[in-house]
This record gives sequence, structure tokens and C-alpha cells, in this order.
Amino acid sequence: MELNLFEMAQQCVMTVDSRQKVQLTQTVAQAWRENQLSIQSISPIQPILQPGQPVNLQLVAPKFVPKRTLQTREGLVALLHALAHIEFNAINLAWDAVYRFRDLPAQFYQDWIEVAREESEHFLLLHEQLQRLDCQYGDLPAHNGLWEMAIDTADDVMVRMALVPRVLEARGLDATPEIIAKLQQKGEQALIEILEIILREEIDHVAKGTRWFRFCCDLRQLESQSTFLQLIGQHFKGQLKGTLNQTARRAAGFTEVELHALKSNQSRNYAQSL
Repeated sequence: MELNLFEMAQQCVMTVDSRQKVQLTQTVAQAWRENQLSIQSISPIQPILQPGQPVNLQLVAPKFVPKRTLQTREGLVALLHALAHIEFNAINLAWDAVYRFRDLPAQFYQDWIEVAREESEHFLLLHEQLQRLDCQYGDLPAHNGLWEMAIDTADDVMVRMALVPRVLEARGLDATPEIIAKLQQKGEQALIEILEIILREEIDHVAKGTRWFRFCCDLRQLESQSTFLQLIGQHFKGQLKGTLNQTARRAAGFTEVELHALKSNQSRNYAQSL
């Protein structure tokens, strides 16, 4: 009997145990590669106000998340936990895009299934580092900003592609080199190698967001650059923090117009670092 991709994607999002979520993600990705999943929509799309996550994970406001300093063991644990939380959320976000947005080309589902699989591998690599420090994902509090944006963009695939891959996830392209530089000073070579893998693959993930955002703009006869900057202005408050990784962003499909606007803060209201 052929399985349904959308039902399996919803199951991946809602799986609570992190190990089971990773395993199911990889199983569904394999089933997709073997053409075992139907993309016929057979049930209504349901809102997901909160995805499956460890039962002990406490969600708090960003100001209450432990500081990610590298000066202490506790700070390194906090950094690793925060990075694992981002990757765990990224699994859910990729599967939610598969589940929520219907009647799109098969390549859309191919792309986001592959993203979900790679995010699950990133999570595993970071979780192994956490476990070496006697910590499990869910032991520390975390904030829910990524999923709040998923809720805000649940009704429009164009807005989702603009604001999740091209804004929130693209902030990882900016932040990761700075984290790697600090880790080099501490001699954390194993973690550096993991972050280098993640950075390389995240460029491709953001590029997929770029591709499908522009696809949606073309369908609606919208100019993509001005639409992107307009959406930033509508959904974010404050100004861009930190340095843009222009090389990585170019590789992920950002144009010079977009980079100039972001760098000069002309697109007001673009803020939130992960």
C-alpha cells in the first residue's frame, strides 16, 4: 500500500522524541527516494501551533535562554544546546513546508525532504557533542522564535520561503563563521568541523528558499527583490545585528540589491539573530 507524503510529513513534525524524529525523518526520506510516497492531498491541512519536542524542553523568552559564552564549560553547553535547538526546529520547519503547502511541483517536496534529512544529521552531530558534556537536548531552556515565524507564515508559501530560509536561517550563515573563529581560539576542533559541514549545507538550504521564493513571485508576477524587502519591513522590527556573510549569501542566491539594502539597513525592521 502506497503511503501518503503529507501524512508522513505531519507525523515527522509531531514526533516528540528527538531520536525517533531523526529516525522517522530518515525513513521517510528513503521512502521518497524509492518512490513509495503519494503526493495526492487526501486530508485537510491542520494548523500546528506547537510541533513535537522533548517533553522536558522549557520554552522561554529569548532573554531567559542561558548565555552562550565559551569562557566556561556551562557556556559551551549552552552554545551547543542552542545550536541543537536550531537544527531540531529546522527539521520541523522543513517537514512543515512539505506538509502545509500543496499542489506544488514534485521538486519542491524533493528539496525540503532533503533539507529535513540533512537537518536531522546536523542535529545528531551536535547532540553527540552535547552528550560528551553530560547534557541532553531538552535539559536547558530555549526560545520558540523559529516556530512562531512558522505560524505567522503558515498561510502563504511565498512568505514562508522569504522569511524562514532567507531571513531566519540565513542569519546562521552570518553567525557561524564568528562562532568558528571563537572555537578556534579554544581548540574545539571536533565542533569546528561539524559547524563547517553545517555551514556548507545551510548555504544550499537557503538557496532552496531563494529558488522557491522566486518561483512564487514569478507565478504572481511580482518583482522578487522589492517583494522580499517589503516582507522584511512588514514582519520584523529593529535593525540587522552583526556582520553579513556576503560570500555565503551570494552563494545562496542573494542579489547585490538585496545585500546592499540589508547591509545599509534600508530594509528597516530586519532584526532577529538566532
